[in-house]
Amino acid sequence: MIVIQNNLWGSAVLAVTLISLVAAAVEFMRASVRYRSHISSLWMTAALGVPLSFYIVLLVLPNAPNWLFVATSVVIGLGPLTVGLLSPRHLLGIPRYVVMTLYLLLGISLLIFGPPRTEDATFALNAILFTVYFCCCLIFWHNYKGRISAGSVITVGGFLAWALVFVAGPVFQTKFPAIHIENEVWNLPKYVVAVGMLLLLLENQIERSQYLALHDDLTTLANRRRFQSHLSDCIRRCAETGEKIALLQIDLDHFKQVNDAHGHHVGDMLLQQAADRMRSRIRHGDLIARTGGDEFSVILADLKRAEDVMAVADSLLELLREPFILDHLKLKIGASIGSAIYPDDAGDASHLYIAADLRMYQEKELRRGISA
Repeated sequence: MIVIQNNLWGSAVLAVTLISLVAAAVEFMRASVRYRSHISSLWMTAALGVPLSFYIVLLVLPNAPNWLFVATSVVIGLGPLTVGLLSPRHLLGIPRYVVMTLYLLLGISLLIFGPPRTEDATFALNAILFTVYFCCCLIFWHNYKGRISAGSVITVGGFLAWALVFVAGPVFQTKFPAIHIENEVWNLPKYVVAVGMLLLLLENQIERSQYLALHDDLTTLANRRRFQSHLSDCIRRCAETGEKIALLQIDLDHFKQVNDAHGHHVGDMLLQQAADRMRSRIRHGDLIARTGGDEFSVILADLKRAEDVMAVADSLLELLREPFILDHLKLKIGASIGSAIYPDDAGDASHLYIAADLRMYQEKELRRGISA
């Protein structure tokens, strides 16, 4: 049961302590969603935190008007629901539906069992804190249900235990008053959540490092290391099954002139757009990598016909000949492509790469001779 303070400073300290608990939970919820910078997320954060904070202020005041409790309970229940219904439809996923439903139930519970119907503010406070931390538990579980790791399990379990503290505490006080449990025991879930969060940060950093080790940071395509490993694996598999694969070497034309004339910023945007165009034309089972400054490599797996290689190459050339719009500039560059097929043109990864690279440079020289 909340002990109402007899002085202003005591009430203020109590209110700040309780509001901090609510604010921490609301910030956990906001930070755990991908669209947290969207304006509707800011409105939802306000709808989740402000009415609860105001309600807590009413609880610690000695003579708060009854109608303010009723009005604030209504806002608690309907505020998140209103913001959710007014938000863009693509943001209305399971996390928001969960939060809106639980807050609606909380608002109804406060109207029925909270002040002014009862003088005991304990139920209202425990209901508020249980709801916000149970929301955290469900949101984190939804976000990490496809990633079972020590950090995700400990964090979700910590939030669940934190929420259950506000159910178990009143039960023990009512049913087992002789059993005394130290405050440090009730505070353990906070430390469990902290440990889980630290593990999640560490796991995310390790995952990011592993991603960067195999991907180009500018274009997000596979890098040379992953390309070489994948090519070797494909050739090893083809040697066992008798299948064929093709390698395309792609070099952007006039890229150096673009860099020199318009700066590296425009050159970087050109590489990103070129990568996006080629990625959109490659099958799911194939691999495209950035293997040099303006050079790209494509591995076409499970090759059925040699004619398919030329079809893919022609398609990529057509995409790269279309104008690029970069910082209000309209640039046309084109590309040169060379291809080689395993095992027709080479018997291992290095010679296949050399064969495709030579044909790419032959194509580039041939086109220069024609244009001259």
